[in-house]
Amino acid sequence: MVGALMMPLSGTAQAATYPVKSDQLTANPLYEAGALPTTTCAEPALKPNNRKQARAYLDAIVACLQTTWEQHLTNAGLTYRPVKVRHMDRIPKKYCGFDIGKENSQAWYCDRNETLVFQLGKDWLAEPDDLWLFDTAASVYGYHVQKLVGIAKAYDKVPYGKKAELYEQERRKSLQAECFGAAFIKSVWPIEGRNLSDWNALVRLLQSDDPDTIREFGNNASTRYWLKRGFAAGDPGSCNTWAAPSSKVA
Repeated sequence: MVGALMMPLSGTAQAATYPVKSDQLTANPLYEAGALPTTTCAEPALKPNNRKQARAYLDAIVACLQTTWEQHLTNAGLTYRPVKVRHMDRIPKKYCGFDIGKENSQAWYCDRNETLVFQLGKDWLAEPDDLWLFDTAASVYGYHVQKLVGIAKAYDKVPYGKKAELYEQERRKSLQAECFGAAFIKSVWPIEGRNLSDWNALVRLLQSDDPDTIREFGNNASTRYWLKRGFAAGDPGSCNTWAAPSSKVA
C-alpha cells in the first residue's frame, strides 16, 4: 500500500479548484534534486515529564536535520542557512506576528529570524515514547526549507480571491512541510530501536483541523496521504502539494 504512494499524482494544478500558477511553487528546483541523502539519527534518552531531556532531544534531532538538508541543498546548488532554535516556557501571544494559542505544547517557525521555537508542556512530555517529537521537529523544519528554496516567498505573493482559496493555499504549505518531515524520517530510517509499527502509530496520531475552526492544516486523509507519500519516497520531489488537486489538500 505504501509503495503505491510513490506513483505520480494523477491530478494537475489545472484540476484544482484554485490552481496555483507560480512556477516557484509548482516547479521549484528542489523537486528535481532527488532523494535526501541516507544518514543516521540517534534518538537521545527521553523519560516522561523531563523537559530538560526533551529539549536536548529536540536539539539533537534538529542537528540531524541540519546535516541532511545542508548536504542535500548544497549538492543541488541551492541556498542553505542553518536554522536557529529557541525553547520557551511560554511563547508570547503575538510572537513573530502569530496568534499564539493557549495550548501547553507548541512548535512554530519564525521566518523573520529563521528560528524554530518550542514550548514543551505536559501534552508532549507525558508519554514521549512515540515519534511525535521527532516528527514535530522534522515537519516544522520543513518551513525553514520552504524559506530557503523560495517557496515561502512565492507563497506570500500568490493572489487569492475568496477566503476559501487562501485557506487552501495555507493547507498546501503546511501539508508540504509535513511531507518534507516524513521524507527526512525516511532518509534516516530505520532508526535504532524503531520499526514500522512506530511509524504507523505516528501516522494514526496526527490529527486534522478542528472542523469548527479555520481549515489551515488539512483533514485526516490529506495529512496522512502526504505523510505516507514523503515517507515512501524519501524525496522532497514527492511533496509537490502545489500541483495537487484540491481533493488531496482538503
